[in-house]
Amino acid sequence: MNHSLTLIIFTLMLFLFSCSTPEIKKTDSFSMNLKLKTSNKNKEIILENILEQNIIFSIDFNKEGSYILSDDILGSRLKYFCNDFIEDQNIYLESLIFDSYKIQNKKILIIFSEGFEEYAKELKRRYPDELYFYLDRNNYEDVIKEIFNVQNSIDKHVKISNLDKGLKIDHSPRIRNDISKIYFLLDYGFGKTVVPYVRNYAFKIDSYSSSEIFHEANDIKKLVDFENLYTSLSGELIRQIQQKNNIKSIRDELEKLLINDFLLIEKVYQNNLFEDNITLYSSNQDIQNNNKCIDRRFSIYKISSNDFSNLP
Repeated sequence: MNHSLTLIIFTLMLFLFSCSTPEIKKTDSFSMNLKLKTSNKNKEIILENILEQNIIFSIDFNKEGSYILSDDILGSRLKYFCNDFIEDQNIYLESLIFDSYKIQNKKILIIFSEGFEEYAKELKRRYPDELYFYLDRNNYEDVIKEIFNVQNSIDKHVKISNLDKGLKIDHSPRIRNDISKIYFLLDYGFGKTVVPYVRNYAFKIDSYSSSEIFHEANDIKKLVDFENLYTSLSGELIRQIQQKNNIKSIRDELEKLLINDFLLIEKVYQNNLFEDNITLYSSNQDIQNNNKCIDRRFSIYKISSNDFSNLP
């Protein structure tokens, strides 16, 4: 059924393309010629984007030896870019977390789970003096208490209380104070549970994550689970997603933005629009004709529930 629906939509778009071309030539002098191979899902996004631009275009999705646009949009290096989208975020976040001013006698805590072992291993190779903890979904609460020495504080409180049963002692666990920053390497399903739980014991410690931690969220308002978390997606990009209704997932919206970036760069190159200072959708830099691949530039964004409180 889904395959049939995709075919219908794709056929309809091709029909619109064939019907609209004469009118397009009268309204816009920009043009685009594309030769690439990709999935039907990506073809739909490409055609929808180009039709909305109202430009003259031709597309060949079957040309042998043409550029292959991977279905893993976020994890593959797109044409014109130096790295994939996730890798660019990691590079930017590492510059903030590890390479910036380091507080003496304090360490950075890296919390990771299944699916992020290789990246955590690479970080440990380059930054061996920091703290690395793997979380399992079955016993994460005990491990987090161990990380922050919470259980030791609770045990001491119990021993003191047992000395005099009638003595009421207010107790707030003493948390270790040798952690300067926290770097979360988690997916959405686990992250939405772990991050708030960690915040109970580390609410004064700055924490960071790439967009991977909320890729599978199907509503932008669900980012409130990550209150005060710093992420490499800009506030402007978050607002772009906010404007969409009934999104499938944040991952899906990011994939569309990256494909739109690819098409925008093609349009700039094919029509020599470099002097127009056109900015990418996914990161805040202009497209320049300097014969170099593009390193995405990000800005840090602190998630706040206030940014989502007025959303329907």
